[in-house]
Amino acid sequence: MISNSRFYLVLLTLTATLGGLLFGYDTAVISGTVSSLKEFFIDPFNWTETMANSRHGLVVSSALIGCVIGALSGGLISRYVGRRKGLLIAALLFLVSAIGSAMPEMFIRPIGQADHTFVIAFVIYRIIGGIGVGLASMLSPLYIAEIAPANIRGKLVSWNQFAIVSGILVVYFVNYSISLRGEDAWLHQIGWRWMFASEVIPASLFTILLLLVPETPRYYVLKGSDDRAFKVLSRINGKEKAREILTEIKETFMPKGTVVSAEAATLPSRQQALANTSGRLFSFGFAVIIIGMFLAMFQQFIGINVIMYYAPAIFRDMGAKTDASLLSTIYVGIVNMLFTIMAIVTVDRFGRKPLMIIGGIVMAVAMGTLGFTFFFSLKEVSVGGEMVNQFASRFAAGSAFTLILLYIAGFAMSWGPVTWVLLSEIFPNRIRGRALAVATGTMWIANLIISWTFPILNNSSYLVDRFNHGAAYWIYGFISIVAAVFVSRFVPETKQKTLEELESFWKK
Repeated sequence: MISNSRFYLVLLTLTATLGGLLFGYDTAVISGTVSSLKEFFIDPFNWTETMANSRHGLVVSSALIGCVIGALSGGLISRYVGRRKGLLIAALLFLVSAIGSAMPEMFIRPIGQADHTFVIAFVIYRIIGGIGVGLASMLSPLYIAEIAPANIRGKLVSWNQFAIVSGILVVYFVNYSISLRGEDAWLHQIGWRWMFASEVIPASLFTILLLLVPETPRYYVLKGSDDRAFKVLSRINGKEKAREILTEIKETFMPKGTVVSAEAATLPSRQQALANTSGRLFSFGFAVIIIGMFLAMFQQFIGINVIMYYAPAIFRDMGAKTDASLLSTIYVGIVNMLFTIMAIVTVDRFGRKPLMIIGGIVMAVAMGTLGFTFFFSLKEVSVGGEMVNQFASRFAAGSAFTLILLYIAGFAMSWGPVTWVLLSEIFPNRIRGRALAVATGTMWIANLIISWTFPILNNSSYLVDRFNHGAAYWIYGFISIVAAVFVSRFVPETKQKTLEELESFWKK
């Protein structure tokens, strides 16, 4: 039988993870619309190949501009508005973006009369949604880490990644279901709108549930609301343990050497202490900030969101038709979910570093071999008078698909969930909001670079003639090796340590 405290903790965690679900949903919904956006917004302009590829990459990745803005502003929002209210802002932005991306002509022309000239309006709505994603990507793991007991914190924060991949899998099913309602011509004109509009449902649910949950105990302490912090801690940990945790939290919000007596821990004293330290992002040295930024950067430079955003396009490169390519993304989503569950089960048992190193090696092998499979086996053939890509044999096609699934498995058991676990843990209390904002902002900038450049790398006639669509995958494989070495050399193990214990590591 589940205790009341455990049920309460689960309720808070599931509410926060809806931010992760919308993170996955919003970023992956674009995968089903890549070819439609090109047909609807790009092709009518008749640009040159390079210009068209660049603009197409910008339209597909435009939400990432907002993600950078949302992530970088998340530090200030989490500090002055709060973790919960910050997530509520994100939920409202998701709603606006879902409606506006589906109907960019809204308030300008009658619904359904948009054309390629509305590309800027579409990009603006996607950026708005991206701001919501950026906020949620930072605040959801932050919220969970600040309510979770140390012994299961890794598992609970990993549930946020499970929610992300669940959102990705759900939207893959939604996109595939919508694609079955009509032919490509209908999909390019109408179907892509329904894909974006479908996000209204989870965004509305997220908004409602956020009205029912409290702030985190550490944010309450930050603002001097110790009674509220104790109330939340008691419901999760029991009163006796809550007193210990509350004292420990208050100590980390006071300057070094301060005695935390009843008088010293008063709100004016604590606010003065925060004023003395809050402006210094590097109060605990440069190493913790740099390590966080590199973890975030590597998570994207290994190429995961190329697969998430461009999977249907990649499968079409392999010779699949539109509906088959969208169906293939469902298998990607299922593998992503299953191996994320593996990470949830093992992250508090085996530790963070072993999973990250093993995952990096698996991804390097998968991406490197995939590049060679494209290089040696992909051929351009004539089918019904149209030139299309096909693998030289069924074995080669099956091998390429298997390698993509192997890569997804390697990421899902390691760099997907565990990066967020580490980023939510390694930063000290006084700088956690701002430091996590810097790391998350770095992650989204890296994501933007990778997502924007992939169409250029993958569709460049020069590179295709020489490397046959293999170049990009070799690059991502090499970066995966570098990422594994980086974790091995520079990242501390955080398993089974409280957030306050980890802070002492950086003081040393």
